[in-house]
Amino acid sequence: MQTAHDYDVVVIGAGPAGEGAAMKLSKEGKKVAIVDARGQVGGNCTHVGTIPSKALRQTVFNIMRYQRDVMFQRVGELRNVPLSQVLARAHTIIEQQVAVHSRFYDRNEVDVYYGQAHFVDAQHLSIKTREGGTELLSFASAVLATGSRPYHPEDIDFSHPRVFDSDKILTLDYPVHKLIIYGAGVIGCEYASIFVGLGYKVDLINTQVQLLSYLDDEIADALSYYLRELGVLIRHQEQYERVETFDDCVVLHLKSGKKIKADAILWCNGRTGNTDNLALEAVGLQANSRGQITVDQQYKTAIPHIFAAGDVIGWPSLASAAYDQGRCAAAHILGVADTPRVEDVPTGIYTIPEISSLGKTEKQLTEERVPYEVGQAFFRHLARAQITGETVGMLKILFHRETLAILGIHCFGNNAAEIVHIGQAIMQQKNGGNTLRYFANTTFNYPTMAEAYRVAALNGLNRLF
Repeated sequence: MQTAHDYDVVVIGAGPAGEGAAMKLSKEGKKVAIVDARGQVGGNCTHVGTIPSKALRQTVFNIMRYQRDVMFQRVGELRNVPLSQVLARAHTIIEQQVAVHSRFYDRNEVDVYYGQAHFVDAQHLSIKTREGGTELLSFASAVLATGSRPYHPEDIDFSHPRVFDSDKILTLDYPVHKLIIYGAGVIGCEYASIFVGLGYKVDLINTQVQLLSYLDDEIADALSYYLRELGVLIRHQEQYERVETFDDCVVLHLKSGKKIKADAILWCNGRTGNTDNLALEAVGLQANSRGQITVDQQYKTAIPHIFAAGDVIGWPSLASAAYDQGRCAAAHILGVADTPRVEDVPTGIYTIPEISSLGKTEKQLTEERVPYEVGQAFFRHLARAQITGETVGMLKILFHRETLAILGIHCFGNNAAEIVHIGQAIMQQKNGGNTLRYFANTTFNYPTMAEAYRVAALNGLNRLF
């Protein structure tokens, strides 16, 4: 057998979960290697997911913002330009992120290998390098953090230039007037708001009864309303039958009998774990039908010395959660038995406007027969929102009528993903610190969006009797 490079831990995948695990392990003195098939660190998050899509969203948001200002009407000329031009800033940010994270590995003496990894046995990993050679690594423990990719139904030709998934869409290099987005989950809704902001006609096909049904109903309804206000045509409870492709268009055939013609289609219906090339059978592991790995409360797989974290284990499939899951898995490898599993993760949805939430929804509290009340602050009433012109949205606090404990924070509007963390910090307080009184009795800078917490708290207290 080829001579192996010996490591305490080998991490497969250099996205947020892999980085979280590798950094913690190396800082605790372990000899760590990280392997990534892409050829650059950062994972899908940096290269085709969170970073480029959010950078694209920010550019589109800036265009929309200035279009509302009569002083900047010429910005409207940017509409309907090829996506590659709008993405120029995103590519710069990707390069910056790769450089930053590469320095992290160098500084912490983590060995980085680029190539496709697969298990030889329960203690060895073989890497087919991008140069065509092979490397053999031995390990005492391993962390699977290979992420996920868009799910591809077998009957759809994703090699066609007018058929895209959420990775490929970032290579769109021709003008589009009408776009079909199939799948109205987080990614579908985000791209719907982005492309309608660029002046495209967008048909958003939702297989469910409503958008993002796990959100608080009021927030989900607000998202539907404002997407429609932007010009998105939402079609609920639809299922595809087939996709017909032509040189100059695509036609989506739905099981309801509808036929929708557009310049291109973006498929956003589900994701698949990147496990098919790992030779899991060599270590006695098996992925489910969506390529995902089952783990226990310690992120341990069925093989005690092999752990998994991030998108490859499924829900919640968020970069923020993945990083913490990787750190948690590393803690258990290190023997820190009381490390808690990553729970209570805030939802951040980067539509235009943003959505972020944490805790219970009104529907959940009603079903659980919890006596709750609601405090609301509408952004249109806040001086800061009026100054910036971003008056769409609201902050909603759900709290216990008797103890005033905060049970849920739901925010819809510009910078919602930032605003929610103020509520998150108070919700985490112990010994009676998590109550609405904090927001009612605390002085906030004026004018700020944070002031929404004081307004919502007083609004909620006024509902009590």
